[in-house]
Amino acid sequence: MKNTPADQPPQPLRGSRLVTILAGVPRPLVSIVVNNYNYGRYLGRSIESALAQTYPRVEVVAVDDASTDGSREGIRRYPRVVPVFKAENGGQGSALNAGFLASHGDIVIFLDADDYLEPDAVAQVVAAWRPGTAKVQYRLAMVDGSGRTIDLFPPRDMRFESGDVVPLLLRRGRYQTAVMSGNAFAREVLQHIFPIPEAEFRISADGYLVTLAPLFGPVLSIEEPLGVYRMHDQNAWARRESAAAERFRHSLLQDVNRYRALSTKAAELGLRPPDDPGMHDWLHLENRICSLCIDAAGHPLKPDRRASLGLRGFEESWRDGTLRWTRRVMLAAWFLLVGLLPRRAALALVVWRMAPNGRPRLLTALLRRVRGQQRHAPRVT
Repeated sequence: MKNTPADQPPQPLRGSRLVTILAGVPRPLVSIVVNNYNYGRYLGRSIESALAQTYPRVEVVAVDDASTDGSREGIRRYPRVVPVFKAENGGQGSALNAGFLASHGDIVIFLDADDYLEPDAVAQVVAAWRPGTAKVQYRLAMVDGSGRTIDLFPPRDMRFESGDVVPLLLRRGRYQTAVMSGNAFAREVLQHIFPIPEAEFRISADGYLVTLAPLFGPVLSIEEPLGVYRMHDQNAWARRESAAAERFRHSLLQDVNRYRALSTKAAELGLRPPDDPGMHDWLHLENRICSLCIDAAGHPLKPDRRASLGLRGFEESWRDGTLRWTRRVMLAAWFLLVGLLPRRAALALVVWRMAPNGRPRLLTALLRRVRGQQRHAPRVT
């Protein structure tokens, strides 16, 4: 793509203006950028999964964000890996910026160091790729800190949103996508949105990437899991309300940062910025009502009331076409109950939803039956 003059903002690459990013490249180079901070116990598995890809043209970059656990020595054991050692810890956004600068791939996958990819992940991404694609997203097997499979992410009964998702972004600031390791981005698209603002996205930098990338092209989805995503200490916050409240406050702050970045980029592209997108997004409303329920005094959005959030969450979850009807019914009912029940009962519902391992076994079995899930027995490490 030709450089855009400084006084003219880049235009959305949709419709007739889509750029054929990989035209004439039969086998594009794919960069896997592993970002790490003190995940030495998992780092080897992550790097080895990147090196073991069946696709022949893969570049592996490993960024260590000033770890203190010996991770750098682990990275040095792999001569095929391009090492990037940061002198000071700058957070995930900073690590991704450094890794992107060190990479050369036409397609870039940012892999969290505690996650890993299946051997044919890159091959499947390249096979699915089409000219003009902004990103390809795929499901991940979700496991707990000990490696026991919990579910898929997103679960099977949540449908990916694909194609031109800009209307969804401009209405509710979000579309159904995957976490960091479940996305492959076109380099030419990333050049429009890098560098990541490091202060705002010190952690959860994937929120910035998945929010802005679709402004420059369509999203494609692969339904099968192509990697593994670790959820650490999933159950611990249920026993420490202060930690749980902090987690939800962080999520709300990250949403504010995402909405701000989206509004800025949309305005640059001549698009109408979203108007209060969080109130149209049940995932944001979920974090909001949980924060209020757990710690009303520390909740950052003071005008909020559980009843009004519950009713709004009921409406928005019921309207979400990505959800199967069974999940829609359960989620809508959850919002109503958390909004209207006394706080103690509502808090129990919050814990059961956010920490599946803390649910009563009978409830877990019932939910699996309703959702049509099978019990996941395998252990992965």
